Amino acid sequence: MTVTASELIEKAAAQMKEMEEFRPPEWASIVKTGVHKERPPLQKDWWYHRSAAVLCSVRRLGPIGVSKLRTKYGGKKNRGMKSEHHYRGSGSIIRHVLQQLEKAEFIKQNEEGRKGRKITPKGLKFLASLVKNGSGRDKTTKAGRAAVTSAGRGTAKAAGSDSKSKDDK
Repeated sequence: MTVTASELIEKAAAQMKEMEEFRPPEWASIVKTGVHKERPPLQKDWWYHRSAAVLCSVRRLGPIGVSKLRTKYGGKKNRGMKSEHHYRGSGSIIRHVLQQLEKAEFIKQNEEGRKGRKITPKGLKFLASLVKNGSGRDKTTKAGRAAVTSAGRGTAKAAGSDSKSKDDK
């Protein structure tokens, strides 16, 4: 079963909201996510989305440190008439997120080889459980599976819909 990265991050953020280990600091509502940004994030729950995104990044790129994550979450700064330059993201946000992920035992510091943090079996299990839950489609019954598969092929009549397919037009 395939789940897109954005769906995975949304699901992980929703699960992290319910966990005690993940709480945004009191300054999170007024802080910018980097020098390249002009304003703080508009979403109220952006902290959980960033935490989930960092967890996925550590799984994919780990062992990885704060410096590489700052580069990943940076961006181009609008400098007016001057040319744009890449600026790194906020290190404080990344550090606090990594500390919360370590407290939840989803990641740990690498002892041998490259320095940085890598995902733990508990973190892999957490992400795998989100992927296993699926993409929200109704695939519990045989009729539900048939409707999903036939709708994807353009045969809407077979799925019980009154709309015409491409062949009927």
